[in-house]
Amino acid sequence: MPVETMTPRERWLAVLQRRSPDRVPTDYWATPEASAKLVEHMGCGTIQEALTRLHVDAVATVGPAYAGPPIPERHDVLGIRYRSIDYGTGAYSEAETHPLAQFESVDAIEAAYTWPSADWYDYSGIAAQVAAAGEAPIRGGGSEPFLAYCLLRGMEQAMMDMLEHPDIVDYCLGKLFDLAYETTLLTYEQASGRIMITYVAEDMGSQDRMMFSPAQVRRFLLPGMKRMIDLAHEAGAYVFHHNDGAVRPVLPTMIEAGIDVLNPIQWRCPGMEREGLKRDFGDRIVFHGGVDNQYTLPMGTVAEVRQEVADNLAILGAGGGYILAPCHNIQAVSPPENIVAMYETCYELG
Repeated sequence: MPVETMTPRERWLAVLQRRSPDRVPTDYWATPEASAKLVEHMGCGTIQEALTRLHVDAVATVGPAYAGPPIPERHDVLGIRYRSIDYGTGAYSEAETHPLAQFESVDAIEAAYTWPSADWYDYSGIAAQVAAAGEAPIRGGGSEPFLAYCLLRGMEQAMMDMLEHPDIVDYCLGKLFDLAYETTLLTYEQASGRIMITYVAEDMGSQDRMMFSPAQVRRFLLPGMKRMIDLAHEAGAYVFHHNDGAVRPVLPTMIEAGIDVLNPIQWRCPGMEREGLKRDFGDRIVFHGGVDNQYTLPMGTVAEVRQEVADNLAILGAGGGYILAPCHNIQAVSPPENIVAMYETCYELG
């Protein structure tokens, strides 16, 4: 077993700075239902107790509290209404309205829709959140505006807009990036330099290919993302880039833009093979994730989970630059035994 000489924050920071940690750090992403099953299986009182026993270096997230105009029940700050969809072992909140779906011009949106403001949030509690995080790595600020755009317009219309209404895309993403930039900047100001990672995300890949052309990435996404990346770096934070699916074609562009960490490493997708990613990009980015959440964790055996963790450590972790975590939220269908095996194996071998 490893002898621990670092706190979780120090362990993450060592990897981000290309120094040797005392062991490979880990992270935890899961649905509430999966967490509840894990807590029961381990005989713990809370998920934090379970994660401590599993030596998980989980991230603490800080941010402002909403203090703006009243939001109707089941709505969010963008005016999107949600409903809970039961999928058998849990439930997800899914959008059932798209407030900007009917508009055909920027002028029409401007006349009828009120965009949220950074002033609608209270940042005064962030210092206390930072203090409460203790020695955990801290995440704060960030952006994922095309996801919000899809919720505002509807997925199909949002994708078609890049061809039919590029002016609407430019206008709306501009508003969403501005909001993200301003709230992130104000968050940094209250966090006293303690924010370690900022989440600059956008899902650009499907299971087997890109969902955006290179020209669309450069036109609609990259300028705003680069602005967020630069803001994070100016504040001394590292950029955590989440990008699902088969996204290898866009990785050189995102690395050039300045991302520091790539998540989630869905290595079963074409082009995302671990050996190739490590060979071609491992000297420039840290890999986060890598434990398959579509087969291995939900349907694999404990032995398969242990082998995958060992493989990830040997491939993605060769020479450093790896933080082990599941490829997105662990679902309740995943046996708790597999979750325990993932973290225990990393602790033993990493």
